[in-house]
Amino acid sequence: MPQVNPFTIRMQVSRMFEQGQSLFAELKVQDWLKERNHNPKDYVIRFHQKMAPVGANSSVMIEIELIRKDGQPVDEWLLQEINRQS
Repeated sequence: MPQVNPFTIRMQVSRMFEQGQSLFAELKVQDWLKERNHNPKDYVIRFHQKMAPVGANSSVMIEIELIRKDGQPVDEWLLQEINRQS
């Protein structure tokens, strides 16, 4: 059963980048995929750094991109969930 976490994966990854721990961000996303019964080996995981909106708690916002290695489209629900703001 997935662990309930009040912070979205996007917020957690953004915080990792801010703290200089971006090396572990891919592992965090892989764990997140496993919790949702997806095989992380089926995906290429990319991160895109963007400026956070004015008034945000952080200076950087990370967008997570998933690409299936087999060329199939990524489930739309999964894309929406992984980049959910709050």
